[in-house]
Amino acid sequence: MPAYDPNNVFGKILRGDLPCYKIYEDDKALAFLDIMPRAPGHTLVLPKSPARNVLDVDPEDLAHLIKIAQKIAKVSVDAFGAHGVTIQQFNESAGGQVVFHLHVHVIPRKQGVALKPPASVKEAPEVLAEQAKRLSAALA
Repeated sequence: MPAYDPNNVFGKILRGDLPCYKIYEDDKALAFLDIMPRAPGHTLVLPKSPARNVLDVDPEDLAHLIKIAQKIAKVSVDAFGAHGVTIQQFNESAGGQVVFHLHVHVIPRKQGVALKPPASVKEAPEVLAEQAKRLSAALA
């Protein structure tokens, strides 16, 4: 497996080199909205540790990551009037991973509404800002 590259886009977001629509942060994790969401409220949850994916992450960091993903999943159901939640996580190119920093997708879902294709439409900044505000408030 290739080594972790700290210059990946999520590494840059974690360092503050790139902006994001942050909804949650603690000493071990960061959660922010996907700018090309598959559904409203599509959130990415990352460990702050330099982990390429689930194959090399410290188990304690992985446990914390899942705890935060669950917390966001629970509030996103109410915040977006969802009927369920899709949680996705990909590892290496063969597994569908595109950005090589471990991350979990938390996607609120409504019955009968299909997901947009991955990385298909960049959402308007004002829409993302409103969604981030809604999720942040629900987490507070």
